[in-house]
Amino acid sequence: MSKIQMKNPIAELDGDEMTRVLWAVIKEKLLEPYVDLKTEYYDLGLKHRDDTDDKVTYEAADAIKRLRVGVKCATITSNAARMEEYNLKQLTPSPNGILRGELDGTIFRAPIFVKNIHCNVTSWKKPIVLGRHGYGDVYKNCEIKTPGAGKAELVFTGEDGKEIRKTIQVMKGPGIIQGIHNLDASIESFARCCFNYALDQKIDCWLGTKDTISKTYDGNFKAIFQKIYDEEFKEKFEKCGIEYFYTLIDDAVARVMKSEGGMLWACKNYDGDVMSDMIASACGSLAMMTSVLVSPNGEFEYEASHGTVQKHYYRYLKGEKTSTNPVATIFAWTGALAKRGELDGTQDLVDFAKKLEKATLDTIESGVMTGDLALLAQPKAEKIVNSWEFIDAIAEKLN
Repeated sequence: MSKIQMKNPIAELDGDEMTRVLWAVIKEKLLEPYVDLKTEYYDLGLKHRDDTDDKVTYEAADAIKRLRVGVKCATITSNAARMEEYNLKQLTPSPNGILRGELDGTIFRAPIFVKNIHCNVTSWKKPIVLGRHGYGDVYKNCEIKTPGAGKAELVFTGEDGKEIRKTIQVMKGPGIIQGIHNLDASIESFARCCFNYALDQKIDCWLGTKDTISKTYDGNFKAIFQKIYDEEFKEKFEKCGIEYFYTLIDDAVARVMKSEGGMLWACKNYDGDVMSDMIASACGSLAMMTSVLVSPNGEFEYEASHGTVQKHYYRYLKGEKTSTNPVATIFAWTGALAKRGELDGTQDLVDFAKKLEKATLDTIESGVMTGDLALLAQPKAEKIVNSWEFIDAIAEKLN
């Protein structure tokens, strides 16, 4: 059988632990037999990032900008325990945070629906797309543990030397203070990405912040979104029959829980981090969630929204074949291949990606699934398999 040809490569960002193991199996069993796979490979495994002082992460970001499409395996963000385990030189930043910052990107996540895995929120009939701002907030914060009583101040010194100074709190004893920031340009990119994605998907766009309390910080998000919508997108939305809707974040949560889904919910960075996991869990599993980082320049980086599955990896190292769910990682590849085909005008590559997605879902709906889904399936799973058997079953469906 002749393989599908790719006109241009995609940036391939390898990762860590169990997802790295399954990454190679997915390529071997589900991609390489059918596609003449062209990639530029970057090893974002924790030790290699440490060895290169994160140079490889910035090289990978540059490759995504140049090639316009990337696919990423889950990676470890280091902490004290990981530093000791991997004998690291230093605590390295989140690679996802670096990529988001370099691409000025917005993360769009949506649950993968299958007929025999039912949402815990019974009103949800359509996937909720979560648009998460990929810059600032606590992910680029500055923190101090204060040793005793004193005055905490917020100070901004302009390039002209003029100061703006505000008292945060006169503290009567030890405590903590935190400084966070955002940039108008990044919020503007976030708004445009969300509005463009909503138009592309033909779904309503919601934004929720807490501008009644955070009148300046959260209020800035509200104001910028409204300005860009009114000036650039209002007529397009009306023509498409969709709407932009703003409400407070707590009201947005209440409305989402009672809705049937089918909207793009735009959230600030931390809100999006939390709410995307809530949506994924309510729909079944973090391993059943697509994730794509979209830049305002039209660059796309696809990844699984879950972690490296550390506990399963330790069991794998002992010789066990684990029942780790690879669906989100498969869909990261299909998303990247479909986008590559779309940008290059290679329809057979787009069609292959859709067929692989269908084969994956058909396998689950036939009753063959990994252990995490078997706990949720109705009717019950006919066969619970390990990851390798599950990937083989998908390959059989694909053939």
